[in-house]
Amino acid sequence: MLSFNKRFHALFSIILSVVIIATILTGCGTADKNKTEKPLIGISWRADTDSEFFVNIVEAIRVAGGIPVLLPQVMHQNLEYDRDNVLLNAADEQGALIAEVAELLKNDGYKNSNVAEIVADVDAVVFTGGEDISSQLFATPEVWHGIEEEKDYNVTRDANDFMLMDYCLDNNIPILGLCRGMQMLSVVSGAKIIQDIPTFMADLGVDYDYEHRNVKETPTSYRDYSPHDVVIKKDSIAYKFSDDTLIQGAPSWHHQAVESVDGTNLAVTGTVNINGIEMIEIVERTDKDFAVGLQYHPEAVIDKSMDCQTNASDYMSYEDALEVFTYLIELVR
Repeated sequence: MLSFNKRFHALFSIILSVVIIATILTGCGTADKNKTEKPLIGISWRADTDSEFFVNIVEAIRVAGGIPVLLPQVMHQNLEYDRDNVLLNAADEQGALIAEVAELLKNDGYKNSNVAEIVADVDAVVFTGGEDISSQLFATPEVWHGIEEEKDYNVTRDANDFMLMDYCLDNNIPILGLCRGMQMLSVVSGAKIIQDIPTFMADLGVDYDYEHRNVKETPTSYRDYSPHDVVIKKDSIAYKFSDDTLIQGAPSWHHQAVESVDGTNLAVTGTVNINGIEMIEIVERTDKDFAVGLQYHPEAVIDKSMDCQTNASDYMSYEDALEVFTYLIELVR
């Protein structure tokens, strides 16, 4: 195993150089807070920065008046990484985290990691969408239960996001979790997770028409967001985003979900009814100033509207989507 301190400082130097260049070229980076009144909004680390789940977040934060900052990777000194900082000896045959690594993360949290240095200068953190969360991280670990071809794990990102989320919650750093980000907020908070919605609905004997994620027409075709309505509680932070109890056309793209928040500090503040089943769409930590999870993608609406995409009108309004990010930025300004 390589020295953690040497690895971290080398990694941080490389990433800092890249981010500085990105700041000059694109405006996305670690600007000096003394030189701008715009808040620095950290984006949880991910290697695939060409993903729309990252690119759209960057654009949404910029348009809302913040400075997006791709955070360096959170690394644990008792875990092993290769020279590309990919977690080693941590995945099972399914590609998910093995029990031993998951238990270390749940027991240690962010202790013995570099997370404090990583978030020292940001005002808030946005957790983006992406792969499934390994079920060994759940409060009650589970084996895979779902449609085989829907599995999609990234153990390196699981470890990063779990430690980062745990630290942000412990230190009351404002959090916005989108899709996978909402699920990670819920996992760290101890909620019960649905591994695969179609399988969950089938087990209940409920008809399900993939309301949360469109079916691909072909294995290689693009899968666009599925619009559905979300009912919001009036006495919630989420209500302040639009001053309305109904979001029409929330853009959705997921097959994991939150089943229950019983016994946690989470409150359910937004839902959608699918054939008589109330599905959780928004959660908020009641013990924090701002820790909000949305199961949908408001950033996608901003991208579609700015690009004048023909189906932009199928989704929630541009104004309501932008207000999600504007509210956060004004909160921490």
